Amino acid sequence: MKLRGGRRRDSWDLTALLNAADPRAPRAERHLWLARLMEWLRHAPRVRAPADAAADAAAADAAEAPRTPPPVLRLRHLLNVLAKHPEHAQRVGALFARFFQELRGAGLFSDFGFGPRMSLSSEIADRLRLRLLPLTPDTSELAELFPLLLRDDDDAWIEAIDAATLKRLSAALRSTGGAAPAGWRAQMLDAMTFLVSAVRAAGFSAPLRQRMSEAALASEPFRRLAAAAEQVRQDLLDPQAAALHADVNLLRALLDDCRRAGASITEHLEEYGVSVDIVFEAEQMHERLHRIEQLLDCVLAPEPEPELQRLAVSLVRTLHQRRRVRALLAQHYAQLARKMAERSAETGEHYIARTRTEYGEMLRHAAGGGAVMSITTFAKFGIGALGLAAFWGGFWAGVNYSLSFVAIMLAHWTVATKQPAMTAPAMAHRLGDLGSDAKVEAFVDDVAHLLRTQAAGIFGNLALVGPLVLGAQLLAAWVFGAPPVGAAQAEYVLHSLTLLGPTALYAAFTGVLLFASSVIAGWVENWFVFHRLDSALAWNPGIVARLGAPRAARWAAWWRANISGVAANVSLGMMLGMVPVIVSFFGLPMEVRHVTLSTGQLAAAAGALGWPVLVSLGFWWCVAGIAATGLLNVGVSFWLAFKLAAKAGGVRAADRRRIGAALRRRLRERPTSFLWPR
Repeated sequence: MKLRGGRRRDSWDLTALLNAADPRAPRAERHLWLARLMEWLRHAPRVRAPADAAADAAAADAAEAPRTPPPVLRLRHLLNVLAKHPEHAQRVGALFARFFQELRGAGLFSDFGFGPRMSLSSEIADRLRLRLLPLTPDTSELAELFPLLLRDDDDAWIEAIDAATLKRLSAALRSTGGAAPAGWRAQMLDAMTFLVSAVRAAGFSAPLRQRMSEAALASEPFRRLAAAAEQVRQDLLDPQAAALHADVNLLRALLDDCRRAGASITEHLEEYGVSVDIVFEAEQMHERLHRIEQLLDCVLAPEPEPELQRLAVSLVRTLHQRRRVRALLAQHYAQLARKMAERSAETGEHYIARTRTEYGEMLRHAAGGGAVMSITTFAKFGIGALGLAAFWGGFWAGVNYSLSFVAIMLAHWTVATKQPAMTAPAMAHRLGDLGSDAKVEAFVDDVAHLLRTQAAGIFGNLALVGPLVLGAQLLAAWVFGAPPVGAAQAEYVLHSLTLLGPTALYAAFTGVLLFASSVIAGWVENWFVFHRLDSALAWNPGIVARLGAPRAARWAAWWRANISGVAANVSLGMMLGMVPVIVSFFGLPMEVRHVTLSTGQLAAAAGALGWPVLVSLGFWWCVAGIAATGLLNVGVSFWLAFKLAAKAGGVRAADRRRIGAALRRRLRERPTSFLWPR
């Protein structure tokens, strides 16, 4: 922490620091002095100065007690110096007296660590502001000064302060006259009032109230909470109050009831879909309830020092968390990712072939998908021949892909490269327990089943799309004298699909789009379930009047079962068509490479150029490009989907390394097990 003047000498020169204490200085100067004092406590001596006896003594203490954090040793030394030098103690005491008298601490206890509005987006903006914008020490709010005085993870030593040192520190602060327990208790009681008001408002808000369990709300804990907290406040302000113990027990019981009611929201979200904003609101309410408990412990404790220490440690940890934007996103989107993974896992189970019979069935399903993709290939060339503007060319190409993918889904066929997005979560679903080598081997068996399924899907797709496109080209040339795809288009295909060009990069990019389609599918299904659209389709009076009750019920059931598949196929098709156009708008020459479509295009080129193309080196470089395209389409989409599902499931890095080692061992010992069933 670099403070005024940027000098590091203040970090080790205690004598100069104490001499600089000036209770009559402007507010900003006094707060900067406090920040320098915290910096001196935080950092061990960096420069050895013979005149600095304080630094020498602190270093000697550190050598005698290596297990005690250096900041704690320096705190002890500071207290010793103040006890031996009354002139320093008087100046520092007067400065702390003004500090306690002028700063308002209720905001630190009630608001610090909580979003200003019940919205995840506003919390992200607030954290970015805290990280990017400078803070000023010229403030009367302790909540605003707190980040300047403490340094999140650098201040873990606060938890290590022993009881004796804590008592000495408390006595030194009490001697200033401004840290009277009654004053701090009053601010904490005000903070409890603010927190109770926020909890009550959250409990009455429609998004949370409608998702709480009726049993948890039966005792009306949110309605009674404010009155109970106010009664405890009155009891604490009145030394003669006799019902304090009973009133505190009632308040704690109501806090527990509110906590249980908030926990029931998660059960509702598990069943009816996840909303990150609702999850955020529920967690904010839970944290406020915990803060009320902490403040209650502080104001009730006859010797509050240990409770205040725990509260300070909690606030420092909160400061550390508020600087982490990525952690906030990971925490609140993990539940949504897990629900997406679970729903994809249910679908993905149907895409894994474990027996020879299932392997053959997958070949047949993939062959049907390849037949449809042969029509898609010619439609793609036809759209290109129209010479449309870039946007409309991409749009109609996306429509072509989307219609083809949806038709394949409705026919219960498959496209090989779409499987990884569905099957990777199914694999991650088994990662919950890897405590033994046998379970790791069982998981490797599942991966082998999956890769064999991918091989069957690719073989089935390519087995029909290539011959059908080639046959259509040759048949059209024999009947009409010219194939639908001409020589000029064929030459372009040979130039664009070759492995010597950027085909590998484009194929990896297409794998990212394949993964993105699975994310969109999971999000759309969660949105569909969260808003209960299946129930609306089945029971809405307007829909029932138009469709009739039986048909409305069938439509509701169909959309509930197929919304994820439709969203995945439509989003993938439109992204394959539109994303290259959008990216090219920014000057990036990006294209898509889909293994099945690329095979159809190469077959069309072969049909246009004739049999001599088979002896052309460029043709075989395109064949190699298609092989790389298949590997990258499958590999990239599978890897990204697996990472998402594994992160949502909390799979540890050590377990991932064990799985990697087991997979490499299986690849060395039985490589063919990844291609076809035994």
